[in-house]
Amino acid sequence: MAINGIVNPNAVANAYSNSQNITGAGSVTNVGAQPFGQNDPIMEGAGSFADLMKSSAQSSIDTLKAGEQMSAKAVTGDANLTDVVQAVTSAELTLQTVVAVRDRMISAYQDIMRMPI
Repeated sequence: MAINGIVNPNAVANAYSNSQNITGAGSVTNVGAQPFGQNDPIMEGAGSFADLMKSSAQSSIDTLKAGEQMSAKAVTGDANLTDVVQAVTSAELTLQTVVAVRDRMISAYQDIMRMPI
């Protein structure tokens, strides 16, 4: 799809058309005809992308805080070792996921900035 680091717009349009045919949403020519997510059963009840990112970030922060609190309880001897390991492992996995999402978002932004207009 990319030739010498440049994305082929025709390949992108074809991929988008194919994905729309799978979901039954239409073709590339219908992009922008209706607001994103309107009459889409998958997006029903979902807010904006910013709301999704905000709730995901808050959930991640809560998981990390729970891991820290459980670690503090382990130091004082108030927590079960199994619960501590589970909380710390969950916090570590959450941190790795957040870093991976951040890296993908930065990579996508850089790819968009390199696209010819």
